Amino acid sequence: MRLARPATAAAAALLTAASAAAAAEGAPAAAGGVLAARPAPAAGAGLAHVVSVFPQLVRVTPNHALSRPPSDRFCRRHFGIDCYLPRQLRQAYGLPALARRGITGKGQTIVIVDSFGSPTVRHDLKVFDRASGLPDPPSLKVIQPAGKVPPYRPTGNREGWAGETELDVEYAHAMAPGASILVVATPTSENEGTTGFPQIVAAEKFVIRRHLGGVISQSFGATEQTFPSRRAMARLRGAYVAAARSGVTVLAAAGDSGAADVKFNGATFYRHPVTSWPDSDPLVTGVGGTRLRLGPKGHRLRPDVVWNDTFSRATQRTFSGSPQPSPLAAGGGRSVFFGRPAYQDGVKAVTGRRRGVPDISMSASCSGAVVMYQSFRGQPAGWYPTCGTSEATPEFAGIIALAGQLAGHPLGPINPLLYQLAAHHASGLVDVRRGSNSVVFDQSGRRHKVTGFRARPGYDLASGLGTISAPAFVTQLVAAARAAGR
Repeated sequence: MRLARPATAAAAALLTAASAAAAAEGAPAAAGGVLAARPAPAAGAGLAHVVSVFPQLVRVTPNHALSRPPSDRFCRRHFGIDCYLPRQLRQAYGLPALARRGITGKGQTIVIVDSFGSPTVRHDLKVFDRASGLPDPPSLKVIQPAGKVPPYRPTGNREGWAGETELDVEYAHAMAPGASILVVATPTSENEGTTGFPQIVAAEKFVIRRHLGGVISQSFGATEQTFPSRRAMARLRGAYVAAARSGVTVLAAAGDSGAADVKFNGATFYRHPVTSWPDSDPLVTGVGGTRLRLGPKGHRLRPDVVWNDTFSRATQRTFSGSPQPSPLAAGGGRSVFFGRPAYQDGVKAVTGRRRGVPDISMSASCSGAVVMYQSFRGQPAGWYPTCGTSEATPEFAGIIALAGQLAGHPLGPINPLLYQLAAHHASGLVDVRRGSNSVVFDQSGRRHKVTGFRARPGYDLASGLGTISAPAFVTQLVAAARAAGR
């Protein structure tokens, strides 16, 4: 099973380099680059050959690395997009107000799960922090519970995952600078035809059994239709069941291809609306994407809209090298595997009988990108404009760490709480009422459109319940958890 399109290094650059990288890593060569991992028999035996994992971030091509964090003015002039610094993002979500109350994520641990990890993550976070005016985290640890990760080599596959890891760590930390960070890296496999999801399951179970963190951030997802059956997917849910029983919150990115997504070959788009797993899992909070428009100090110039850069010629040229439209938008839709969970009964007019995603949305737009720092071999060291739901997911993980500090403990599965807050029109949830995740692409010599879903008042399949205002949201989420006996 293939995870959503890459979102670190330019999508085009990774897609062309990754199949060669996969072969170099001992994995099956496939468009987009398959990350292989040795199957863990206890976590979905016999299914390893149908599940593959890709990073989900989009980034300016490597030759655009910058020696210092770019200003918004610089990005507009040179790339035709907006670029936002961590301080702008923190201001946009109201985090300084929480910091003044001492709410920084102190005492909490954010778990970042990525294949391979990055060899330079500690050094690069320090550079990121110094430039951003952020303190170092209380702890940054890297563990490999599913097997030793081979030494780093600058192949497209490894570079993509290194960039994913660094984005995840930097923006989880930017949102919750007082929280500890635990990077859980899984290894590639030399077994021909096997891939990485079973090892991710095994690694996450290790973390959950040992109570190593309160929120798990996953920047990956596989199109549901690429699984051979619901039963095959269900055999990989063990970590999410364990997390729910242990009071751990699990998040997953909703994808970067709008209402479309790719088939198993990693190159062909479905021509009808599809969605992905694990964000569609009822035990997981699916994180979608919005487009922020911010002033120099981070104040909003206008309300957030659904992220969709499909038709932005400047954005497409910057991130893919061509101004032609292609899917570059927030994922969302109705699950084909899961029926509507009870917590979505109040929005059944939108979801029908199916599980709807996303649940919540955060900054992810490529035309309003954030900047990250990296120095691993294979690409120029420096700062890169970056975007995707791989950005949104660790951002929301940071928000959940803030709530965990206020509560004094992790909150566990939060979806019932989110929909309860929405039913009571909580001020911490900010409705997103504009935009859609419909996309257009050229395939087999023809142009195709996948008509997705539009934002509307209340819940929708493009932005979920909307986005957040952190000072009110954190307080209200904790109050809802306490009312529920947590």
